[in-house]
Amino acid sequence: MGNGMDANIDQFLNYLVVEKGLSENTLSAYAQDLKKFSSFLNKNKPSPVSIDVSQVTRNEILSFLADLRAKTLSDASIARILSSLRTFFKFLTFEGKLNHNPLAQIDSPKKAQALPKVLHFSEVEALLNLTKGSKPEALRDDVMLELLYATGLRVSELITLPLEALNLEAGYLIARGKGNKERIVPMGECARKKLLSYIASVRPQLLKKQNDPTLFLSRLGKKMSRQAFWKKLKVYARQAGIQKEVSPHMLRHSFASHLLEGGADLRALQMMLGHADISTTQIYTHVARERLKEIHKAAHPRG
Repeated sequence: MGNGMDANIDQFLNYLVVEKGLSENTLSAYAQDLKKFSSFLNKNKPSPVSIDVSQVTRNEILSFLADLRAKTLSDASIARILSSLRTFFKFLTFEGKLNHNPLAQIDSPKKAQALPKVLHFSEVEALLNLTKGSKPEALRDDVMLELLYATGLRVSELITLPLEALNLEAGYLIARGKGNKERIVPMGECARKKLLSYIASVRPQLLKKQNDPTLFLSRLGKKMSRQAFWKKLKVYARQAGIQKEVSPHMLRHSFASHLLEGGADLRALQMMLGHADISTTQIYTHVARERLKEIHKAAHPRG
């Protein structure tokens, strides 16, 4: 294989699948970021042309970053694209395609760490206690929302969760997260009871005599999409009177911050969330601190 940009991008993405086991969504993000860079390099060159990766310079990368800023991309977006380029060029250096990494002396833009948006416990209660209907799909949605808040799963983990991942006698499930890593996550009694009922009487109606191992199925008996679940959540949030823009990840954030408010151990929370680095989990200590400030301000006579 030569040193052409597009061919090396394909090889890199294949490496991420085979060696790293990254998810389809993560691969798509890498592919989009690298396509932006490749398109920028080709912009002022005769077409068709195959850019030689060994000829990419530090100045070209800096020009690319300046072009992203000119397009008013946020620092967070630029940092993510730069992270994709770093991983790509490290791979090329490791493979012997480069003698020098042109990104070695380029720093990522500093970005303010935004606190995750969470729901108050009363809002979660309103959402979970909402009567969603008696149809199989509505009963399924109710269980999915209960489980999402009970376990802090990512929505991608929720919609792909296989039936065999549950241990309802012991009250836990096995989630398969980023990098295909498995973790054990306990669930509460409310979620356990709803799951038992769903598996016994609702899932068979959705399965339609098919043989699909996925726990939560669409009305067609297939795996649900993230977008479909997100849309349903928005509808239920409005019906529950929640004014915030609610997302599935907000329930994961709420799960984490509510556990910390209740005195949960940070290391245990890290394991339940499937964070590789505890610094990622520590952001929820800031959320809990801000929540305590809110409570103090509302309750103190001189708040």
